Amino acid sequence: MKVLVLGSGVIGVTSAWYLARAGHEVTVIDRLEEPAMETSHANAGMLSFDHSTPWAAPGVPFKAIRWLTQDLAPLYINPKAIDIRALGFLVRMLGQCTSSAFTVNKERMLRVARYSAECFKVLREELPLHYDGRQKGTLELFRTEKDLAEAGDNVAILERWHIPHAVLDVDACIRHEPALAHVREKIAGGVLLPGDETGDCRKFSLALAKACETLGVTFLMNTSVEAIDTGNGKITGVRTSTGTLTADRYVVALGCESPRVLGGIGIHLPIYPLKGYSLTMPILDEDRAPQSTVMDQKYKVAVTRFDHRIRVGGIAEIAGDNKDLPQQRRAAIEFVVRDLFPGGGAVEVAEFWTGLRPMTPDNVPILGGTRYDNLFLNTGHGTLGWTMSLGSARFVADLVSGRSPDIDPAGLGVDRYR
Repeated sequence: MKVLVLGSGVIGVTSAWYLARAGHEVTVIDRLEEPAMETSHANAGMLSFDHSTPWAAPGVPFKAIRWLTQDLAPLYINPKAIDIRALGFLVRMLGQCTSSAFTVNKERMLRVARYSAECFKVLREELPLHYDGRQKGTLELFRTEKDLAEAGDNVAILERWHIPHAVLDVDACIRHEPALAHVREKIAGGVLLPGDETGDCRKFSLALAKACETLGVTFLMNTSVEAIDTGNGKITGVRTSTGTLTADRYVVALGCESPRVLGGIGIHLPIYPLKGYSLTMPILDEDRAPQSTVMDQKYKVAVTRFDHRIRVGGIAEIAGDNKDLPQQRRAAIEFVVRDLFPGGGAVEVAEFWTGLRPMTPDNVPILGGTRYDNLFLNTGHGTLGWTMSLGSARFVADLVSGRSPDIDPAGLGVDRYR
């Protein structure tokens, strides 16, 4: 079959890979000149297979109010961005901040993330992809004894879901991340998630795109999606800036653009563009740089090690489609890397970047079929696009191919929002 994939971020590229592996004739279209130029370009660099958890959780609304009063905080709201779309998203997300909703959403996220972890292991055995990948886990770092004591609820969740973990004292944290010895007095302990991984998402996406091309996948870049045509319960074509393209089946992997494109054919997705930021810098001193990912639990900022660089990512900002780079946001994430890894990276020359994460109210991606027989969705992954990419892509590729997927599809489709 001919399959048209809309979007060439990590979700679109991984979708193309599995579809091509299944024997389909695959074309990927994107309005930019290369794959992985937007949200996949400079994310935090984490593969959070075991760290996958809903942002919408009991107690979060009260924490959010406190965060909004802090100068250095994980959440910001741009008053100019508060419109019907933002308010609707916030209300729906608040509705998910219950114990019962958290349990349902956590299970769905872990179902996809754990499947994706298996897919990553298989892919590394099949392809010699070079993306600064490391398999050394994530260290959740707590700055005070009080914060460490309050982590008991999170540890209980890890135990409930049988997630491998270890509670570490200060000495154990330093054994895992030796550079922390320079700031010993600033930490109280941590929780290690050994199953998590790290790497450069854009490098991964570009390398996999090259592998896709060897399987015959065509990438039509500089091609904007303008509208989708329908007829008799099916998609009949996609109107683009270079003409109308047709296929037997279609996969939408457009991230934050998905609601705009699909709204025209009556599919309304509750996806909001949650803004995030990152810094990428060369390493100055190996002894003062992290070895994997350190997540500062106070500020929700991740400091991640690549081969010769450090990536610092964090912040959730309600800002609409705005992609400005305000210096106060840079200062917020810059503080963490300077404070925990002083002298480790060349902060002064760091690349400052922002991207829009396609967030759903329940933080679960939207995967699978639609009311149109030949239209499938692979979108809405929020902060976990790379983490869930291979699992989501293989799941959707199986559905496109008419095969039963390896994981239960219940609760992953768009129909859960009806």
